[in-house]
Amino acid sequence: MARQSTGIASLDDLLGGGLLPGTLTVVMGATGIGKTQLGLGYANAGTQQEGQRGILFDLTSRGDSQNHAEYAKRLCDWDLTEKSLRGNAILDANLNKTIWDPTLARRDYLHLFEHSGKRVTATDMDSDQWREWKYEQAKKLDQAIGFFYGNFAHGVRRCVIDGVEPAVKAADSIQLELFEYIYHQILRKEHDWVARDLFRVGFRENQEMIKTHSYDHQELGCLLLYTSHEVMLDDLITRPIQSGDVLSNANTIILMGKTREGNKMGRALHVAKHRGSACDESLVPYQITESGLQLS
Repeated sequence: MARQSTGIASLDDLLGGGLLPGTLTVVMGATGIGKTQLGLGYANAGTQQEGQRGILFDLTSRGDSQNHAEYAKRLCDWDLTEKSLRGNAILDANLNKTIWDPTLARRDYLHLFEHSGKRVTATDMDSDQWREWKYEQAKKLDQAIGFFYGNFAHGVRRCVIDGVEPAVKAADSIQLELFEYIYHQILRKEHDWVARDLFRVGFRENQEMIKTHSYDHQELGCLLLYTSHEVMLDDLITRPIQSGDVLSNANTIILMGKTREGNKMGRALHVAKHRGSACDESLVPYQITESGLQLS
């Protein structure tokens, strides 16, 4: 199966030719280190390889999103189309039946917890606040399923999940809990089983349309942008992986952090893990430019 380009030829070379579809890649680093620019470059590279750009799923719950629309326009001349949280943009009511209208399904971006202003870890909340968070998550789960399924049915083969905030314990993060569901129950399930979860009682009446828009889940690539407490690259490299940490299950881990040389600060990345492939383990300096990341 063809590897997926990151959109940066020199990074593809470090990865032995690119990322492996059907696996999880985690890009980890502090806020402002360039993760979103890397993610957008990867999504945009889908145009050349699959004929469709990738999609962006934003889990930010406090403050604003990561300026994805501005970055996409400036870096890739890409006008993001956003999926609304009002109603289900993959389904239409027709004669009291749930009919799938494929023309509604293709959208580039979904900000699931927009303006919720909520903290994301169990240690930040009492039991009532945690239950409220879980209720909000459950309400929006159909929106997430519809967003991913509708895009994959249209030929999208890569997704970027952004906005995951740092947590002392990964097991306490409601964002990572939702990511685990998305990864195992949407991205790594056969397309017709995802369709069953989405359409439920309407599955039979949409079965022919579902078959027409089938896809192979093993062709899907996923880039998770994970914000760390650690800022320095050396600290990221020595960071211990906890039991249940998403990093332990990732096929590929790319670390991005600050470096110090004398009285100057810089940025560098390191491919810490890349199962099933040879990779270059160098510390590679990079710059953030108007056209995205440039590796030295």
